[in-house]
Amino acid sequence: MSAISMILVVIVAFLAGMEGILDEFQFHQPLVACTLIGLVTGNLTAGVILGGSLQMIALGWANIGAAVAPDAALASVASAIILVQGGQGVKGVGTAIAIAIPLAVAGLFLTMIVRTLSVAIIHLMDAQAEKGNMRGIDALQILAICMQGLRIAIPSALLLVIPSSAVRAFLESMPAWLTDGMAIGGGMVVAVGYAMVINMMASREVWPFFVIGFVLAALSKLTLIAIGALGVSLALMYLELEEKAKGNGGNGGNSGSGDPLGDILDDY
Repeated sequence: MSAISMILVVIVAFLAGMEGILDEFQFHQPLVACTLIGLVTGNLTAGVILGGSLQMIALGWANIGAAVAPDAALASVASAIILVQGGQGVKGVGTAIAIAIPLAVAGLFLTMIVRTLSVAIIHLMDAQAEKGNMRGIDALQILAICMQGLRIAIPSALLLVIPSSAVRAFLESMPAWLTDGMAIGGGMVVAVGYAMVINMMASREVWPFFVIGFVLAALSKLTLIAIGALGVSLALMYLELEEKAKGNGGNGGNSGSGDPLGDILDDY
């Protein structure tokens, strides 16, 4: 990997680390982070496949208040780097997915360390607030967010220092039963992540769309763009019909009474 590619990977990792807390520009999402790393390292196809698979796992992950979800940023960036360093291309996606799961849990430990250090920064911000120094408060806030970026950038830089030959030799030394088992387990974890999302979203109104999606996905002649266009069209149709149903419900039972004046008086 060239020096420019390494620098770009560290920048992507830094942005992903900040977004893991900000949740604003979505750089921490696996599909975005893995795709960007694949793009800057010349492994775009493998990066997109890995990012899409990890995204299915992380669909149900979200930061709610002080509760932090498993670290999708570290899992995405580190597994993508290992995939690139391993040189296995698309064949190594299954192994990278299996490696990403413990990395997501390990990332919570790093988050805890950074948040503990942030307590001292909060006390410094209180001191600046007593002085009325708004610029000082802004600078300390940016410093705290940059610490979150370094939480992912530093481990990523350490992974990049490891020679590609060493990573490749390690992956090749793994027995076939282990690599096959990791690939199967990675696929099962993806299915579990999607099942969690279905469990949260399932309702009588949504189930027909799930069925339509599964049927359309089985048609090999339809591309992902075509399936996505159909999904957007069905969603727009559903929203339009729902709006009309609410409008008809708001008119009450007098909408078909045949007495326009009576309908107007009843509305008031």
